[in-house]
Amino acid sequence: MKNKTERRTFIRNIGLLSLGAGLSPMMLQGCGGTESGSSEKEAETSAANMFFKISLAQWSLHKMLFGGELDNMDFAKFTKDNFDIHALEYVNAFFKDKARDMDYLGEMKKRVEDNGMESVLIMVDGEGFLGDLNEQARMKSVDDHKKWVEAAQFLGCHSIRVNAFGRGTAEEVGAAATEGLRSLSEFAKPFDINVIVENHGSYSSNGQWLSTVIQNTGMDNCGTLPDFGNFCIKRSGESEWEGECVEEYDRYQGVEEMMPYAKGVSAKTNNFDAQGNCVETDYNKMMQIVKDAGYTGYVGIEYEGNELSEVEGIKATKALLERVGMEIS
Repeated sequence: MKNKTERRTFIRNIGLLSLGAGLSPMMLQGCGGTESGSSEKEAETSAANMFFKISLAQWSLHKMLFGGELDNMDFAKFTKDNFDIHALEYVNAFFKDKARDMDYLGEMKKRVEDNGMESVLIMVDGEGFLGDLNEQARMKSVDDHKKWVEAAQFLGCHSIRVNAFGRGTAEEVGAAATEGLRSLSEFAKPFDINVIVENHGSYSSNGQWLSTVIQNTGMDNCGTLPDFGNFCIKRSGESEWEGECVEEYDRYQGVEEMMPYAKGVSAKTNNFDAQGNCVETDYNKMMQIVKDAGYTGYVGIEYEGNELSEVEGIKATKALLERVGMEIS
C-alpha cells in the first residue's frame, strides 16, 4: 500500500467484496439494510455457480505455522472458521516426519471430516531431485516420494505436487525428469493419485519445457499445477534458486502452455491495489486462460505478500477470485 489511507480503503473494499462478491455495482448500491440477507444469499448462489472451486494452500499460513501461532492439526478448523473455505492443500514441511505415522494422519483426517472439509493435495518438497542426472540419486528421490503418495491416498487427496529439479542442460534435465516422473507416476497409479509438477523455478518455470516433460511421461496421472507467479527461470546467485531474478518467463504464456495438463491451479498473490486487484497478475486475463482450457477443478489460494497479514491476504485473494470468477463464469 502506498499510504495508510489507501490501505484503509483496500481493507474496507475487502469487506464489501466478501459480502457482495460478484454483484454488479448497481446491485451493490441497492443493498439496503432490509435486503442484506437476500443479498448475501445471492452472493452465495453466484459463488456456487463459478466454473471453479476455491481451496487454500497451507503455505499461505507459513509464517503462523513456522512461528508456532498455528498448528498443522488445526489447519482445517482455522480455514473453515476464518475464510469459509472447505478444501485444503497441505505442505509436507508442516508434518515432515509424519508421512507414515498413521495415528497422526488419522487424527488429521478425522479433523478434516469433523469440519466437513476436503483434502485436495499435498505439496512435497525436500525429497531430492526427480530430474537428477544421476540415475541412482534420481531413483532414491522417487522412492523418497512414495510415502507421500501413500499419505495422500489415506487423507483422501487426489494428487501430490512435486518438483522437476535437476542440474544440467535443459535437454538433460528434461530427459531425466521425464524418467523420474514416469517412475513415480507408475507407482502412484494404483493408489489413484496424480503426480503434478508446479512451475517452481529454473527450467520448470518455462511452460513449454514443463509441458513437454509431462507429455513425454506418457502417464495420464502425471500433470501440472500452474502457479500464477513462479516464472523466474534464471537468478543472479550461484545456484538456480539464489539471488535476484534476472530472467522471467511470460506468466500468461506459461499458464496457457501448462493448462492442458493441469490437475490443479495455484492462485499466487503478493500485493494488491486499493481496488483489491493483484498488482503482479491480471486476474481477469489469467482466469480467462484457466476457463478457456476447460478447467473446472480447485484453484488454490497461495498468498505470499508482506503488506497484509496472512489472514488479510487470504481474504483479499478469495474476494478477488470470487469477483473475477463470477464476472467470467
